[in-house]
Amino acid sequence: MKAEVSAMDLLWGRGVRGSRGPRPVLTVGQIAEAAVEIADAEGLPAVTMQRVAQRFGFTAMSLYRYVPGRAELVALMVDSAMGVAPAVDAAEGWRPALRRWAGHLRDVFRSHPWVTQATIQARPIGPNELSWLERAVALLGGSGLAGGERVDAVMIVTGHVRNQVQAEIGIAADDGVHLAMSLAETLRERAADFPALTEAAAGGAFGPGDTDGFAFGLECILDGLERRMPT
Repeated sequence: MKAEVSAMDLLWGRGVRGSRGPRPVLTVGQIAEAAVEIADAEGLPAVTMQRVAQRFGFTAMSLYRYVPGRAELVALMVDSAMGVAPAVDAAEGWRPALRRWAGHLRDVFRSHPWVTQATIQARPIGPNELSWLERAVALLGGSGLAGGERVDAVMIVTGHVRNQVQAEIGIAADDGVHLAMSLAETLRERAADFPALTEAAAGGAFGPGDTDGFAFGLECILDGLERRMPT
């Protein structure tokens, strides 16, 4: 009889299948890839055990032989979508290297927008996702920051990347240009009530050219980290 496996077992290849029962014809990797395809096309809520099983001509109950539930499936999906973190050349220093790392992470989040939702809550972490943290923490290895500070720094950068991509997704879904124009018009009508925002809008905020929040925020974070490093 097959022993119950956890998400960590599946992510790290520790699941043990008993000798009885039919021979497996799928791998958890194939199942995760199929689920990622559904999420990329239709969003995370569209991913159900039944939908994924149908990709293989199975019933949902048959899929439970491989993955015990949807929560475990989502954990597998995240690790599959993240992939192994690309190598980043640190020869130019930690700052440009961490900037490139953040750019790579942004590309992943943009390619799989649902990952920004799936990675907010506490969850089991697999080897691919952990490789991203490993790469970034290593880039700060000679910075003089303590171990906990290096990890915290990477989590701050990760949060910024996630928030910016989520904002991009929201703008695309809600017609951000129309909303910005509506806000600018409202500020003109209520300038006396919101003088600081009205002044900011006059200086380009909420306009078509106000699109570089990712770079600005990232540089602010990197500036702060640099000031924390021993001289």
